Amino acid sequence: MQQHLAIYISNSFDKEGLIKTIFLGKLIPSFSSLKGALFSEIILNKFIDEEMRHGKMDVVTKTKNSLLHSSEGERKKALLDHIIAQEPDYIVIDNVFGNLDIATQAHIEKQLETLSKTTSIVQIANRKGDILPFIKNIYQIEDDKLVAFSNTENKTEVFHFEETLPSAAYHNSKKFLNPLIKFNNVSINYGERPILNAVSWEIKSGQFWQLMGPNGSGKSTILSMIFGDNPKAYGQDIILFGVKKGSGESIWDIKQKIGYFSSEMLRGFTRHETIGNMIASGFFDTVGLYKTPTNAQIKIAQQWLRVLNMFDIKKQSFLSLSRGHQRLVLIARAMVKNPPLLILDEPTNGLDDNDAALFCELINKIATETNTAIIYVSHRKEANLNPDFIYQLIPTEKGSKGQVVN
Repeated sequence: MQQHLAIYISNSFDKEGLIKTIFLGKLIPSFSSLKGALFSEIILNKFIDEEMRHGKMDVVTKTKNSLLHSSEGERKKALLDHIIAQEPDYIVIDNVFGNLDIATQAHIEKQLETLSKTTSIVQIANRKGDILPFIKNIYQIEDDKLVAFSNTENKTEVFHFEETLPSAAYHNSKKFLNPLIKFNNVSINYGERPILNAVSWEIKSGQFWQLMGPNGSGKSTILSMIFGDNPKAYGQDIILFGVKKGSGESIWDIKQKIGYFSSEMLRGFTRHETIGNMIASGFFDTVGLYKTPTNAQIKIAQQWLRVLNMFDIKKQSFLSLSRGHQRLVLIARAMVKNPPLLILDEPTNGLDDNDAALFCELINKIATETNTAIIYVSHRKEANLNPDFIYQLIPTEKGSKGQVVN
């Protein structure tokens, strides 16, 4: 009979150490003589790194694409197929649903449930809602041992950011015509593959939007056209901050008006920057501080440190923070310019329940206290986050259509 269990951990837990302990047979002695495999972004990142460094494609998608140039859903499907082909006795799965659309989540869940009849599954989860339904034995780690998890434990805490956000008086307070962003019947093809089909969308100052759609539906294409680095945007009827796309504005002109955060931003980041420098670097759109900020910029960065309750540790290494607190710093970094638009691309991927709640509270504060418009891109509906509007991309044979969902 197969053995299935979930191990519920926080972001502060040494996950890689936990994985090593499992494969060494120390945590689950019955696995010590069995062949195991790991389904994790850790493994995906190693395969992608091999592609980038050496051109090796040990894992490819069903359409023979590389992992680097595939969606997160295609990557995870390909990795799971690769692992199943190795016929392991057990699989350790980590952050199984991160960045996946609803259909891909259901596909992988069904595949794992079928696999569970012949293969033991050990799930490492930091969100209670992600624990696979066929796994009934749920544990935590205490003193390097498995201890039964109780739902009465680890309740999501309530956090409060009491300091006010920095005043816009210190910022470039130029007013922009509404709408800030306007797509008018935008259609995009990559070769013979249609991506967007007559998409129209308006984003006005202060609005809080969630952009949703299946993996591969064109969300990243839309973001890249807004963010300024997709040549497909030229020739389209797109207005960015009152200026028609292609009217002579530079990519850097656009980026100065946008705060941006993605859960992928720090893939492989190893620089030992201080927390304070990371926040101040947002004025220059760099990850790390290479220029000297002005006195006014220093005051703004210091106020963000107070908002995050990190002023007293501003000289501490950014890398010493938990994953959740690193993201708070990166949101502050994105907001120091008081941008008219803030883009959040899969911002809660990999966060535990408590850090996700903390993150959501900060975004709600920004939505309430500023005129910054927000585009929140995620398949996950966070219980503590309530966008004003949802823009849904719906794939068709001629490319994705868009609609506002009430």
